[in-house]
Amino acid sequence: MKYAIIESGGKQIKAVEGALIDVDLMMNTEVGTQVVLDNVLFLAEDDKYSIGTPAIKGAKVTTTVADHIKGPKVIIFKYQPKKRIRVKTGHRQYYTRLKIESIEVE
Repeated sequence: MKYAIIESGGKQIKAVEGALIDVDLMMNTEVGTQVVLDNVLFLAEDDKYSIGTPAIKGAKVTTTVADHIKGPKVIIFKYQPKKRIRVKTGHRQYYTRLKIESIEVE
């Protein structure tokens, strides 16, 4: 099984060929466009492993933008007893869903 650990938006994400991953919203990318992620931190292919310092030179993950979505709603509830302060707000983060096309090393 071939997979890579990539960095996008300050987060590390496991990328497997053919899978869908959610990354932070990529502005100015339309659905169907191809995006190349070249910040590959770790690469595994069968029993061979490559670890970058901090990234692997020549490694890239080719993806296609599948959709722009909103994540689950997070409820924020601030409460101060005996002071009648109750504030309830919510937040939904925007994400870009990417389909992993290929993982390549030069």
